[in-house]
Amino acid sequence: MSDALPRSAEAGGSAPPRSAAVVAVLAFAGIVVSLMQTLVIPIVPELPKYLHASASNTAWAVTATLLAAAVATPVVGRLGDMFGKRRMLMVSTVLLVSGSVVCALSESLVPMVIGRTLQGLAAAVVPLGISIMRDVLPAEKLAGSTALMSASLGVGGALGLPSAAFIADNYSWHVLFWTSAALGVVALALVMTIVPESKVRAGGRFDLIGSLGLSAALVSLLLAISKGADWGWTSATTLGLFTAAIAIFLIWGWYELRTGKPLVDLRTLARRQVLFTNLASVAFGFSMFAMSLVLPQLLQLPSQTGYGLGKSMMTVGLVLAPQGLVMMGMAPISAAITKTKGPKITLMLGAVIVAAGYGLNILLMSEVWHLILVSCIIGAGVGFAYGAMPALIMGAVPASETAAANSLNTLMRSMGTSFASALAGVILAQMTTNFGSTALPSENGFKIVMAIGAGAAVLAFFLASFLPRRRTAATAAPTAGDTAEPAAVAATS
Repeated sequence: MSDALPRSAEAGGSAPPRSAAVVAVLAFAGIVVSLMQTLVIPIVPELPKYLHASASNTAWAVTATLLAAAVATPVVGRLGDMFGKRRMLMVSTVLLVSGSVVCALSESLVPMVIGRTLQGLAAAVVPLGISIMRDVLPAEKLAGSTALMSASLGVGGALGLPSAAFIADNYSWHVLFWTSAALGVVALALVMTIVPESKVRAGGRFDLIGSLGLSAALVSLLLAISKGADWGWTSATTLGLFTAAIAIFLIWGWYELRTGKPLVDLRTLARRQVLFTNLASVAFGFSMFAMSLVLPQLLQLPSQTGYGLGKSMMTVGLVLAPQGLVMMGMAPISAAITKTKGPKITLMLGAVIVAAGYGLNILLMSEVWHLILVSCIIGAGVGFAYGAMPALIMGAVPASETAAANSLNTLMRSMGTSFASALAGVILAQMTTNFGSTALPSENGFKIVMAIGAGAAVLAFFLASFLPRRRTAATAAPTAGDTAEPAAVAATS
């Protein structure tokens, strides 16, 4: 019997005693990585003073992490399939710790950007963790465990903001990164001690040319999106990067279809279940980020505007923190719905809840409790959706390609957030109101962004409707190097 089969199949349905510990450790590692992404938010306005550089240059401390994460996620996922998911998980955690230490020791821009780049290279921890779960957990534990792991991205982000704000307000900003390093060391030690290595291997050689091509295309695209507002959307640099991204993607796709062991199997991506799950992930990533952008600004704008609430960054973090807890709480419910109705229904339900949350936000945005309620509703919908996506992906790809497929799905969510950031930034920059000598985003501007967020959730619902009506789940994982489709069982959804 294949080592990739759920252990319950080998033990007559009994769960391994360490499975709960494995899930807890992997979820903790995911939370640590998502914490890293939010730790810098409270100090972004102060970075020019801390690093003795201009605001436009210190913005690279955020952009570098985005670009590094985009490049690392699909590449590390593929390396995990080839050489061991646990091994690459530990490498990613080491990069996180190293980057955190470099940032903690930084007093100028260059080492800070280097450190943030190293931190971004750890972004594949969550898809690697999900893939490890598929290989080592009992079948009956898998849905709930992967839902929890997938939700860890939102959990860490929500809990990290108030923690980072508290540390930034009361201690040196360097403590933020020493904290990240310490948490990374704990996560690494726990992974080494508790998490087993999967024996599932994809085999073959690593597609270096494909990885370089995909990296170049992603960097060009995301650089144009993230810096387009600063450089000008019609500037030669921005348009040149967009053009380069399109050209490189086309050449890369042509090459991947003709190489024996591609970095990304485009034929697998074209399967309906994988294709529409990834498209829905882009829409969900877009929708989720709209809330992350709007709610903090509404809370922090001066109350004299008539729609701002004049709260501190610490309050912002406390308002958003319950959302992360709700996402975690939705994991078992998402898993239960997936088990009985199928992940397609879970994903569509999540989209409806998110759209309803944004619609409610357009009406309720004048009190702190309004925003807490809205963020929790949207968080519940995201929790459902993020729990369903790994199940949909893993039900359509061989076990030997799980890490690469989950990593690409995570990348799709990140692409959605990047698109949302660019579009929302344009809208809020154009729709302003004068407050003294300062132009601030107008109330209608926020409402339009929220309406677009609701529209993105509706789009995700529409895309999910094209998913197969029957739920598929791998029951026999191919051995290393086998590219056959997984055997499947079906249940009506």
